[in-house]
Amino acid sequence: MREFQRFLVGGAVRDRLLGLPVQDRDWVVVGASPEALLKAGYQPVGKDFPVFLHPETHEEVALARTERKTARGYHGFAFHAAPDVTLEQDLTRRDLTINAMAEDEAGQLIDPHGGRQDLADKVLRHVSPAFAEDPVRILRLARFAARFADFNIAPETGALMQQMVQDGEVDALVPERVWQELSRGLMEAAPGRMLTVLRECGALVRLLPEVDALFGVPQPEAHHPEVDTGVHLLLVLQQCARFNHTLPVRFAALCHDLGKGTTRREEWPRHIGHEGRSEKLAAKVAERWKVPTECRELALVVAREHTHVHQSGGFGPEARLRLLERCDAWRRPERFAQLLQACEADARGRTGFEDRDYPQAERLAADLAATLAIDQAAVSSAALARGLTGPDVGRAIRLARLNALEARA
Repeated sequence: MREFQRFLVGGAVRDRLLGLPVQDRDWVVVGASPEALLKAGYQPVGKDFPVFLHPETHEEVALARTERKTARGYHGFAFHAAPDVTLEQDLTRRDLTINAMAEDEAGQLIDPHGGRQDLADKVLRHVSPAFAEDPVRILRLARFAARFADFNIAPETGALMQQMVQDGEVDALVPERVWQELSRGLMEAAPGRMLTVLRECGALVRLLPEVDALFGVPQPEAHHPEVDTGVHLLLVLQQCARFNHTLPVRFAALCHDLGKGTTRREEWPRHIGHEGRSEKLAAKVAERWKVPTECRELALVVAREHTHVHQSGGFGPEARLRLLERCDAWRRPERFAQLLQACEADARGRTGFEDRDYPQAERLAADLAATLAIDQAAVSSAALARGLTGPDVGRAIRLARLNALEARA
């Protein structure tokens, strides 16, 4: 007979109670030592604390543990995992009550912190004062607020988050964890709510001051009935979620208007030249949080070119060709398609514009298709046969592309 008990914990229990699909199942074992798990056939995988893989299901199993704060930041913890650590002690170290429930192997619910009631009441509430010891939990709560958009944050939890920010805890966050949580939050059903929660507790200005600076900055009401640039950003992100856009598109949307936060007040509500400033600030954000290359590159081209894409309905063939060239569309057609998605979300992310057509995307996609259809090898061969070399061959290809666009004009 084995000497330990195994419990399903965290998100799997929460999602089952909500009637949602259970994606990952995490287990905690109580009354076990690492040696006992190894003897039972479990495979060790943990570095910071003992985590094992079940010998049959290969699901992750962790030893019940407690933790003690030893220094500022995410890594400033000492863990204690031993057979005498109880399930209740393990659950108490977790972030939110809705994530601090467990089930035994018979399906019996263990809920020492009222998580089931908070699910019913749609409340995000911290489990214990230990929440304040880990600044990542601010980001996690903001992400859960983006996932469960109809949940409210308990007042005492909101106050605790504000105190954590004032104490400088978020300043110790490492880029990898910040990006992990931000990227997951951007992919939730209501990504703008993550920003709202971070802003309300004061964390947004510490983590993304370029985004925080957009709130309160006006835009021309004729084009932006919502006026406030920060509100516009929230609407753009919601359009990204509406159409299930990828993470690179959502990150590009997050960064597309950053330059408007640096417009001088005397120039409000116009933002001349904000595109170039947005590109520089997007690069700064990407570097700070070690954003993946695919996300960073798309964000830069969207920041720089989104206004030109919006205006392209009035462009002639030569101007459209230059736009395709600047976007490196022939070498990166997939990225160009993502650029158009981000621009459409930007155009629709305005009060009353949510369902308007965006013909620019269809037209530019057709432009790219027409120019990609050119037999480039044949054009090159013909140019070489005429005695052209080097740059002149490239100009012949460019002329063929221009002719293709003129045929569509």
